Amino acid sequence: MPEQEPVPTRKDVDPDPGRDRLRGALTRPSRRQAVVAVLLAVLGFAVVVQVRDTQANDTYAGLRESELIQVLDGLTGTAERARREVERLESRRDELRDESTRRSAALDEAEQRVRTLNIIAGLVPVTGPGVRVTITESTTRVSVGSLLDTVQELRTAGAEAMEMNDSIRLGADSSFEDAIGGIELDDQVLEPPYVLEVIGDAPNLRTALTFSSGPVETLQTLDGATVRIEELEKIEIMSVREPTRPDYAEFSADQ
Repeated sequence: MPEQEPVPTRKDVDPDPGRDRLRGALTRPSRRQAVVAVLLAVLGFAVVVQVRDTQANDTYAGLRESELIQVLDGLTGTAERARREVERLESRRDELRDESTRRSAALDEAEQRVRTLNIIAGLVPVTGPGVRVTITESTTRVSVGSLLDTVQELRTAGAEAMEMNDSIRLGADSSFEDAIGGIELDDQVLEPPYVLEVIGDAPNLRTALTFSSGPVETLQTLDGATVRIEELEKIEIMSVREPTRPDYAEFSADQ
């Protein structure tokens, strides 16, 4: 008896070919299907924009001519007020900028004056070019008067800062007195040799000491001392003076 061929069941037959094609188009679209999809998206976007623009234009569509003129006048007035406000704010901005510039310039000038006064008063360490004067005694002592003349000549020549024996900063109120074994400068005893370091224009300072009958000649001839002057590109003065409060002098009322 011959063997019968198997009869295909309903499960083996494709139930819905259209559904399979739709699934294939969504998951693996062809180039033509992709182009069609993009064109449909662009068309949809254009329709939405047109609808919104039409709605905006319809806002004024029902207005009469007089009402449109009022709306236009209102918009013109608003724009004018906005323009004036912008001009006012720009003018205020410029005023504040100028005021800030003036304040900054005044502050810089004040700070510079404070720095200068601190240097002159000997309140801060300083550095700069100048001279080092070494005064060495021989058989006789150096007089206080000769040292005072030396300091005064240096001040006149433009000395901006002076220091004695690497320890005492000279100021406008510094005082010299004779002392046992040396001199007393601002209540401190110093022993020779006396080393005076001075910041200023070195050639001018040297000239102020070496002119005829000047401090160097006096120290050598009358005091029997040896004087050595070195011009240096950099002198560091680290000692400072303590600020003192005046007892009587005050700021003028006009200042």
